Amino acid sequence: MEEIRIQKYLSDCGVCSRRRAESEIENGNVKVNGHPALIGQKIDPGKDIVTYFGEKVSRGEEKVYIKLNKPRGYVSTLSDEKGRKCVADLVSDLGVRVYPVGRLDLDSEGLLLLTNDGALANALMHPSTGIEKVYTVKLRTEPDEEQMLLLNRSMEIDGYTIRPCRVTMPEPAVPTKLRFVLKEGRNRQIRKMCEKVGLEVARLKRTAEGEIRLGDVKSGTWRHLDAREREYLLRFVK
Repeated sequence: MEEIRIQKYLSDCGVCSRRRAESEIENGNVKVNGHPALIGQKIDPGKDIVTYFGEKVSRGEEKVYIKLNKPRGYVSTLSDEKGRKCVADLVSDLGVRVYPVGRLDLDSEGLLLLTNDGALANALMHPSTGIEKVYTVKLRTEPDEEQMLLLNRSMEIDGYTIRPCRVTMPEPAVPTKLRFVLKEGRNRQIRKMCEKVGLEVARLKRTAEGEIRLGDVKSGTWRHLDAREREYLLRFVK
């Protein structure tokens, strides 16, 4: 069997993206035949035994696609060195190991996609995909006209110039409630945007990713994507 780089193998098996695989390898969480893996190392899937956190990694699993309503207080990882609650705890009854597509920070809630389809995860997280993500944001104070204008413009966050977002006030009677539509998702982007214009986020919830809506999935629960939702996402796999 043809040899393959360890990062690609982990991605193909649905463990994580290639970029995340490099981090997991550096942290010593991946082993090949009982020895710590190296970034760029080539393996023979037919002969070598690859483990991730001690569990054997292999291809051939049925592809699973779910959406989770992540509550606040959970990190979007499968384990946490600080002992915090992880989204893996919320999907333990699924019976299949799945991995988050992107993430929501500890204090945020709402829609989080999880799958064991590494190719899809890579496609969705690539910047060129440009899937719109929709958030409902509750502020501690009412924004003024100037702040709203600034939020809709491109701005620099952590040395990176973000794309302009669409920020609206969907319920004029509730001026502290905003709707953000992003085509990229930098780390804590919305919170940092608001902070930069003098606003503080009280609550942040992701309600949609492209055509995938959170819908009536209750906080802390999940459901399989239906045929229409799966078909929509798989369009992005090239």
